[in-house]
This record gives sequence, C-alpha cells and structure tokens, in this order.
Amino acid sequence: MLKTMRKHGVTLALFAAGSTGLTAAIDQLTKNTIADQAAKQQNALFQQVIPADRYNNDLLQSCYWVTAPELGKGTHKVYIARQGEQAVAAVMEATAPDGYSGAIQLLVGADFSGTVLGSRVTEHHETPGLGDKIELRISDWITHFAGKTIAGESDATWAVKKDGGQFDQFTGATITPRAVVNAVKRAGLYAQTLPNQLSNLQACGE
Repeated sequence: MLKTMRKHGVTLALFAAGSTGLTAAIDQLTKNTIADQAAKQQNALFQQVIPADRYNNDLLQSCYWVTAPELGKGTHKVYIARQGEQAVAAVMEATAPDGYSGAIQLLVGADFSGTVLGSRVTEHHETPGLGDKIELRISDWITHFAGKTIAGESDATWAVKKDGGQFDQFTGATITPRAVVNAVKRAGLYAQTLPNQLSNLQACGE
C-alpha cells in the first residue's frame, strides 16, 4: 500500500511539474505575439488621430505620464510625435468627465499651434441609439474635429451648435457631444503648452 501511494505521489508530482513547465513555455512563446498585436492595434489607433506623414518616430517609445486637469483627473499618457529630433505634435489620452452616462475616454492628436489632427472615443457608456454616435462605427461625427484650429480658450466656435458653436449635436442628445467637444478643446489647448514641458516629462517606462 505504501509503495503504491509513493508511486502515485511521484506520478502526480511529475505531472504537476510537466504541466507547470508546459504552461510557462506556452506563456513565453505567446508573450511576444500578444505584445506585437497590442502594439499594432495601438499604432493603428494612432494613425486615426495623427497622419503618419507628420512624424517619423515610434510613438509607443515616446510615451510620457502627465497629470493635467485639462486632460481629466488622474494621470494620462501623452505620446510625443517627432520629425527627427523636432517635437511636432502630441497624441493624448483625455477624459470627458461629464458625459450623459459617465466619463468618456478619448484619444486626441494635436499639433503645438492649436490645430486638432484627429480624435477618437476609446471607451464610453452613452445611450445606444443616441449618445453612441460619438463612436466611429456608428457615425463619422468624431472625425469632424480634424483640421480645426482652436483660437484660444475663449474660442466660442468650439461648442455644439445649440451653444453657438460649429459642431452638430445629436437629436435628443446634446450632453454627450457637448462633453466630447469640450474635452477635445481642452486637450488641444493643453498640447500648446507641451513644448515647454518636454524636458520635465516622466517617461512611461520609468
């Protein structure tokens, strides 16, 4: 009996060790593939908010943490686009805290002179059929910021038409587009301050 128990114990131990080794090997083999896929998806999103011909550096390797009220509460990632050694634009994570159903997460590309290059909503909880028109798969509304310049904080054109601005609101849903317009405007204004901060920014890998 004792001999049988020992035999089974050894078998179980060998099986456990083999399973652990196999899991570790699979994890190691798939880790790089998963990371590569994540990088490709992130770069594809970058290209939606900043034209590829505007920069020649690896944005993922030019990532910084910032704490800026203009981008929302907490810390946000900012990616600095460069032509050679010259910083020319930024892609910023931003939050619109005042959506109809909660915070709306955005990615905003802008140069340093006040021009928004593009924007996309990355996460939201807005009402389907109403506020979800901020999603590109539902509507092209979010694309209308590209190429628009912000003439300072008091630029009244950066508002929905109901508030006297240039951007359409949605039928039955003004709160959502208003929140997004204001968040994109704040991010564009913040981008103008970045050139003076570059030497003090904390890299994401630190």
